[in-house]
Amino acid sequence: MTEPSPLDTTRASYDTVAADYAVLLADEMADKPYDNAMLTAFAHLVTTGGGGRVGDLGCGPGRVTAILRDLGLTAFGIDLSPGMIAVARETYPGLDFAEGSMTALDLADGSLAGALVWYSLVHTPPEQLPVFFAEFHRVLAPGGHLLMAFKVGDECVRLEQAYGHAVKLDVYRFVPDAVADMLVKAGFRVQARLVREADQWEKTPQAFFLMVKPEAR
Repeated sequence: MTEPSPLDTTRASYDTVAADYAVLLADEMADKPYDNAMLTAFAHLVTTGGGGRVGDLGCGPGRVTAILRDLGLTAFGIDLSPGMIAVARETYPGLDFAEGSMTALDLADGSLAGALVWYSLVHTPPEQLPVFFAEFHRVLAPGGHLLMAFKVGDECVRLEQAYGHAVKLDVYRFVPDAVADMLVKAGFRVQARLVREADQWEKTPQAFFLMVKPEAR
């Protein structure tokens, strides 16, 4: 019998937890001033750069997609998990959500003014990050912005219980300097980096990177 791939187990785990995840994290952003400040800066840069479509890549139940909309962006969400997409569509019927993989986005080259990657690479081994970064670079227009949030560290933690359910998830923490180096090699220019200390239930510091895809010269 063939073992399921990490992609399959991640999808299955999030399908299992989708409804409870959405309820438990519904108000998670309410008391996170630094996180919200980075989202606001991202929205300002996209808007003043001329606007356009913004993809929330790995959107989960859509709560941050809705924040982007409230900040004035033309936002939509993509997620690997059909269960998460179903919850997002029910919760935010005015927004567009679609199933998809961040390694092969069903988006044209240069079609996005902005891309948000909000903790959606936490199940990706560090050595695989360049594949994702290349895809983000492909779909962003020149001058487009990328905002990425991730957990800081250099280890992997296996989760077998989460949000009241049995799951099989490897959670990776990344070294900010290593991530910055990979982003630069993928063609991005880092505009801002914020690392804040762990807050509330968090176990590690949290990092936020704001990047731009440079215009062609």
